[in-house]
Amino acid sequence: MKKTNPSMQDVARFAGVSIATVSNVINRPEKVSAATTEQVRAAIAELGFVRNDAARSLATGTTSSIGMVLADLDNSLFVDMAHGAQQGADAVGLRLLIGNAACDMTRQDDYLRLFDEARVGGVLLSPMEDSLAGIERMRSHGRPMVLLNFEQSGADCCTVLVDNEEAGYVAARHLVETGRTRIGFVAGRDYYQPVHARRLGVQRAVRETGGVELEEIGTDGLGFEDGLAVAHDLAGRAADRRPDGIVAVTDEIANGIAEGLHATSAVQVPGDIAVVGCEDNRSARSGPVALTAVQLEGAAMGQAAAELLLEEMKTPAGEHRHRTVMIRPGLVVRASTAVPAPQA
Repeated sequence: MKKTNPSMQDVARFAGVSIATVSNVINRPEKVSAATTEQVRAAIAELGFVRNDAARSLATGTTSSIGMVLADLDNSLFVDMAHGAQQGADAVGLRLLIGNAACDMTRQDDYLRLFDEARVGGVLLSPMEDSLAGIERMRSHGRPMVLLNFEQSGADCCTVLVDNEEAGYVAARHLVETGRTRIGFVAGRDYYQPVHARRLGVQRAVRETGGVELEEIGTDGLGFEDGLAVAHDLAGRAADRRPDGIVAVTDEIANGIAEGLHATSAVQVPGDIAVVGCEDNRSARSGPVALTAVQLEGAAMGQAAAELLLEEMKTPAGEHRHRTVMIRPGLVVRASTAVPAPQA
């Protein structure tokens, strides 16, 4: 019967070699002959030995992993960030550990503590609110950090941002350029940096365009149900009292608006109201009308953040210079703003 938790000493004894040889086979196999390596690996397989990374991290002060805490994995923007970060980590042989804060600051802090205790080599953090206390705690323990999609005042770390003000501007300009003159901006939680920045972008686009009006429509949250509630309100208005183009701060709100208007059949998207989302989530393609959306390049953000973190991890203490990478958004035009050409 196999021992439940065989140790490195057990492997050495079974293979008839020293503990140092077993350690070299696991960590520095180039130092061991092929025959001895095969002998030790056979012992590992026979005994079912698994390396204790916790003990190793206690000895070295770090692990072969980096952590990533994301604001909300229900939003595919953050999933894309994780894919990009994993690609960056894989390129240098590091593992990526992911925590989902689910827009809960207590849970975010719990993950930061968990990764700190696990002695990860560094942390990627995509918060929605001020996180300076957690950042300072991690850095005081020697953990490099990079922030994504959030500009933290006073933080001593690199940052990767998407230009969220430009995202709002691009969305509103698209509506203006397709002939919409009554623009609605639908959003809640303006204390979130991306929401506030997108609002500023929409306001700028309207302000610089003559003959265009702006109505700002508030919501309780940022989800699909919030969009449905807005659609119900819009459907009950006279045509001249409702926007003819909507910028929704999230794709979930945009899809809720499109779904709610589609269900009434009295107001058509995009014939009566064109709708633009600001994230290009996977959900942008799955509603009743394919959603025109600003593309925030989440994968590019994640990969850039991982590269900045790895650069800092490799740089001697005191020599690294923090920097900010700004990624510009694009626009993907789909049916929610594209009015079909008249039949010949």
